[in-house]
Amino acid sequence: MSLGKVARSFAKPVRVALRPSAVSRSYSAVAEARVVLQGELDGIRSAGTWKAERIITSKQGPQINVDGSRSSILNFCANNYLGLSSHPEVVQAGIDALKTHGAGLSSVRFICGTQDLHKDLEQKLAEFHEREDCILYASCFDANAGLFEVLLGPDDAVLSDELNHASIIDGIRLCRAKRLRYKHMDLGDLEKQLKESQSSRMRLVVTDGVFSMDGDVAPLSEICDLAEQYGAMVFIDECHATGFLGPRGRGTDKLLGVMDRVDIVNSTLGKALGGAAGGYTVGPKPLIDLLRQRSRPYLFSNSLPPPVVGCAIRAVELLLASSEISQSMTAKTMRFRNKMTQAGFTISGSAHPICPVMLGDARLASMMADDMLKLGVYVIGFSFPVVPKGKARIRVQISAAHTDKDIDHCVEAFIQTGRKHGVVS
Repeated sequence: MSLGKVARSFAKPVRVALRPSAVSRSYSAVAEARVVLQGELDGIRSAGTWKAERIITSKQGPQINVDGSRSSILNFCANNYLGLSSHPEVVQAGIDALKTHGAGLSSVRFICGTQDLHKDLEQKLAEFHEREDCILYASCFDANAGLFEVLLGPDDAVLSDELNHASIIDGIRLCRAKRLRYKHMDLGDLEKQLKESQSSRMRLVVTDGVFSMDGDVAPLSEICDLAEQYGAMVFIDECHATGFLGPRGRGTDKLLGVMDRVDIVNSTLGKALGGAAGGYTVGPKPLIDLLRQRSRPYLFSNSLPPPVVGCAIRAVELLLASSEISQSMTAKTMRFRNKMTQAGFTISGSAHPICPVMLGDARLASMMADDMLKLGVYVIGFSFPVVPKGKARIRVQISAAHTDKDIDHCVEAFIQTGRKHGVVS
C-alpha cells in the first residue's frame, strides 16, 4: 500500500455507535456531578469563604494597578518582602538570560535541561545558606513533595508541627515513615514524641522556620537541643524568612544561632528572592545527590526557565553583597505593628513582616478587605481552609519597598474601616 493510501485510510472518520442507554447514563452522571459541584461552591459562598481573584494590570510592587480602579493602589499583601520583584537589576538579569539562554528548556534536568545558569544559582544558594549543596525545583511545594519520600522509609519516623505548611503535610503523606504530629511549637509534646519513637532507624523533626499565617518563629534552639538529645535530625522550611530575617537575611536558623545545627533547609525563590517561581533544598551533598537520582518532582518536571533563574541569581547576588535591604525591614515592621496595636487591633505574631490583623469572622474579613480597597489599600481576607475556622484575618505583609507614608496610609485605612465595622472604637 502506498503512503498516500495509508494517509487516506487514517483520514477517514471513525464512527462509534453508542447505545441510547449508554448515552443517557453518561449525561445523567455528568448532570449529577454538576449538582454536587455546584452544591460545594454554594456552600463556600454562603460561609463567606469564597476567594475571588482580583486582576492586577501592572508589575508587582508597593503600588500596583488593579482592574477597575482609576488610580494606583498600595499593595500590602504580597510576599515581595524586599521589593525585588520589580528591582531594575533583577528585571534586567531576566531579560539578559532570556536573550542568551532562551525562554525555556523543554526538558527535565537529567535529559537536556541543565544549563550553566542552573548550576550557578545552586552554587550561590548553597553559599548563601552556608550549606554543602543545593538542588532546584519548580516550586518549594515541589521541594517539600520531593524530599521526605526519598529520605525516609518504613523504619523511620517524621515528627511534624501541627501547623506546618500544606506542602509539608502533603510531602510527608508521600513517605512511608511513621508520621507523628506535635502540638504547635510545644516542646514538651515534641519531647514526648521523640521518646515514643526511639526505636526508629532515623527521625526527622520538621518545622516551618516562620509560620506563614501567624508570623510566629519556631523555637529552633530548643528544638535542636531536643533533636541532639534524642538523636534526631532537623528540617526547616524557610519560605517566609529567606532573604530578610536574621543577620544578612540568612534566615531563622541564623537569627537564632543554630545554622550549624539544622540539617536540611527548604525555601523558595518566589517570595523575597525576586518573587517569580522556583524552590530548592540545601543540605549535605550526599542528600542532594540522592535527591537528584530519586526525587520525583525533580526528575519529572521541566527545568526552571532561564529568565526566572537569571532573576534569582541577581537577587541572591544583591543579598550576598549587602545586608542593607534586609536590615530596613525591622523598623518598618515595628512601625506598622505598634500603630495598629495602639489603634486597638489585635496583631498576631511578633516582629515579623507578616502582620495578621485578627478578626475571627470570615465574612467580616472579606468585607473589610473590600472596603480597604476602596480606600486605596490592597489586602485580602484569609479564612478557612487557609486558616482554622474562627480565626479569619487580614494578613498584612510589610515590604522593604514600602515607605513610612505608605505604612501610615494603610493604618489610617484600617482605622476607618475598623470603626465602620465595629472592630475598633
